Amino acid sequence: MAVPKKRTSISKKSIRKNFWKRKGYWAALKAFSLAKSLSTGNSNFCTKNK
Repeated sequence: MAVPKKRTSISKKSIRKNFWKRKGYWAALKAFSLAKSLSTGNSNFCTKNK
């Protein structure tokens, strides 16, 4: 017979949520940095054809 699980504490839930948000923040920061370097032409990622 199935037994209900115990409730996750608020602090544990907020720690997981903050970790998840932080990962998104760093991904957005890297994407913005790459876009900025591509627009200025200082990127090693790809070269523009002139």
